[in-house]
Amino acid sequence: MSYTIPDYLKGLNESEIVASRKRYGYNQMRGVHKSSGLELLIGILKEPMLILLFAISVIYVLTGDYGEAAFMFLAIIAVSAISFYQDNRSKKALEALEKLNEPMSVVIRDSKVVQVPTHEIAVGDLCITEEGKMINADGRIVHSNDFSVNEASLTGESLPVFKSAGTKDNEVFSGTIVVSGLAIFKVEKIGNETRIGNIGTSIAAIKEEISPLQLQIRKFVKMMAMIGIVIFLMVCAFSYYHTRNFIESLLSGLTLAMSVLPEEIPVAFTTFMALGAWKLMREGIIIKRSALVETLGSTTVICTDKTGTITENSMELKYLYDYPLDKTFNEGAFDDARLATLIGYAMWSSEPVPFDPMEKTLHRVYEHTQQPDLRKTYKLFHEYPLDGTPPMMTHLFENASKERIIAAKGAPEAIIAVSRLSAEATRKIRTVVEGFGREGYRVLGVARSDFKGNDFPEKQQEFNFEFIGLVVFYDPPKKGINEVFRHIYDAGIKVKVITGDHINTTRSIASQAGISGTAAAVEGKEITGYTEDELIRAAEEKVLFTRMFPEAKLSVVNALKKKGEVVAMLGDGVNDGPALKAAHIGVAMGSKGTEIAKAAAALVITNDDLGKLVTGIAAGRRIYSNIKKAIRYIISIHIPIILTVSLPLFLGWVFPQIFTPVHVIFLELVMGPTCSIVYENEPMERNMMQLPPRVMTDTFLNRKELAISIIQGLVITAGVLLIYQLSVRSGNDEAKTRAMVFSTLILANILLSLVNRSFFYSMFESFKNRNPLFLILHGATLVLLFGILYIRPLSGFFRVTGLSLSEWSAVLLVAMLAVLWFEFYKWVKRNGERRL
Repeated sequence: MSYTIPDYLKGLNESEIVASRKRYGYNQMRGVHKSSGLELLIGILKEPMLILLFAISVIYVLTGDYGEAAFMFLAIIAVSAISFYQDNRSKKALEALEKLNEPMSVVIRDSKVVQVPTHEIAVGDLCITEEGKMINADGRIVHSNDFSVNEASLTGESLPVFKSAGTKDNEVFSGTIVVSGLAIFKVEKIGNETRIGNIGTSIAAIKEEISPLQLQIRKFVKMMAMIGIVIFLMVCAFSYYHTRNFIESLLSGLTLAMSVLPEEIPVAFTTFMALGAWKLMREGIIIKRSALVETLGSTTVICTDKTGTITENSMELKYLYDYPLDKTFNEGAFDDARLATLIGYAMWSSEPVPFDPMEKTLHRVYEHTQQPDLRKTYKLFHEYPLDGTPPMMTHLFENASKERIIAAKGAPEAIIAVSRLSAEATRKIRTVVEGFGREGYRVLGVARSDFKGNDFPEKQQEFNFEFIGLVVFYDPPKKGINEVFRHIYDAGIKVKVITGDHINTTRSIASQAGISGTAAAVEGKEITGYTEDELIRAAEEKVLFTRMFPEAKLSVVNALKKKGEVVAMLGDGVNDGPALKAAHIGVAMGSKGTEIAKAAAALVITNDDLGKLVTGIAAGRRIYSNIKKAIRYIISIHIPIILTVSLPLFLGWVFPQIFTPVHVIFLELVMGPTCSIVYENEPMERNMMQLPPRVMTDTFLNRKELAISIIQGLVITAGVLLIYQLSVRSGNDEAKTRAMVFSTLILANILLSLVNRSFFYSMFESFKNRNPLFLILHGATLVLLFGILYIRPLSGFFRVTGLSLSEWSAVLLVAMLAVLWFEFYKWVKRNGERRL
């Protein structure tokens, strides 16, 4: 952060900041509601499962079964505690993300330039804002150069408005974005007192867009809830018809309703997404919407800017080409007196207070090589901002003696087009430019004008320019970028480079970075003439998109989306904003990225390391895979619970109520943490980043996957009911039969959760994926099971009895057969794929 600040701008001191804050408060919007712990708890108590538990508890109290009622109340506390723990973790994770999303602001305090969190801006502060930044308070400009803002957020007008301290329109407003230049403004209003605050606009109040997976899960849960209601009514009616006991029939219906309700699924989804976003935050990846984690894993195309994304954005000045001398000088010879004109005009064509890396370099080279330093003796009095396709910019300076300097720089093609050059000279300069471009250098042309008078042309291209030479920068690819792109290609993801740079420079840097297919290229001016079909075809086939302006970048992203691609757009500049906003996943660079890029993006990489995007894609795939595992586990284990509760009743077996509400709620207490805590912690399978991206429109479970989960559930049901019949035929009473059935289902549940850790690799292979939560949860489950069977008060309460060694052998054998057959299925699947 390096700025040249005028001496008269001191800013607030510490005591003035304290006084201002005491009077005006912090720069924050009020009125955005955040859920408190009590509200979270009330929300949990409204859940259908808790309502069912309350209903059963009341029935037990009314019938005098106080032990069962007490257990139900304890279950209510346990379920609420687990849900509260999960919701609170999600809430804290999202709050941490929100805090990190707050932008930093640059202010002058005690004559020093410092960065502060935006909410700490005080009335009276001197704020510095520049191209690409969002203005975070209302104020009045006290110093500026080439400064324009986009006020569309307030006025709806998308064209930039030029402002300066010397004009009538010298106010800036919070929520607007700087299009060009730099300004220092004195803060007059903050928080709700700003114009945007009065309008009542708040980003935090905008509702998140519901993802396709969320919609699918909601639809699935609603369907299961409807099935639960139908089965509840059927069981109540059937039971009452046979027993004429309303309370007993109601309890039977409620027990079955509890077994049908898949309340773990939405809880699991919320937990997985929020904690996934929180874990990525710790890796340096800030996601603005937690549901976006799911989309990350579906990315099929990465569109990336070049400068600052693939490259370091260091912009080292490597060569100077002096046109009158027709000679190239390397960086060791910049102090040659013959380069004074070229270096001087390259600097004068830059901003007086530079913020662009190239302009900072030009100022530094001028300072080190030119004596005397004339920057304080000349004042910028007229300027033409960067414009044109390709772009250029022109600055007019004047000293006290009315001596003028008129300097221009820009894309070589733009400067050549406005200079007095013969065809032969033009050809020679273009040959030099192409030579530098093939080696990956960034080249700018520099020109001067001797225009007299004050009747300046409307457009800078109308000046009569003299070509001076070329300034040649090198922006090297980031370290390790080749490995990053190798991982991206291994994951079946395509890469497109969309940049405003020259085709030769782009091709050279892209090749150095390990991007394949760099021969296929197209320029922005060509794209403007394409039909929609031609644009879609070009977007699909081409890899390099050069000399791209914002509208062209946006059109390529939209074309890829129309083709059905899931697009991640990476960028850090102002001109990347529209494309970042339009992409499924806009990714901005957090360190060197402009505020407009970060505001438009859905994801920010804090340290500008492109490798973090690979980490994010891997996390998205891991989370989506684990959600599927959790949901398939829930479906599979609910089936035997539902059928074990209902079939003995409907088939008129000897013990129709083999499970009561206490048994079902115990199973629910085991299953809930398994799917929403244990599976969330499951590591990524080793082949996941070698698979192609999933199709975004696919349902979270296709027919084959759903069929396999249903078959798993039905086989477990068959095993559980087999144990039921074996126990009855052995002459066992209801308590012994219930103990065997209950134990078989518990053991099958444990084995199912282990088998379903992977639907491809064996259970033993999955043990290499360290997840200590499995051991903790299953160990606790077995301890509780043995306590229920062998500790007298508990066994009496659960109406079960202990099992002998032979009975345990039967239970364990059936549970293993009912679940571990799936390992054979996976073995056949693996061998079949190897043969292919």
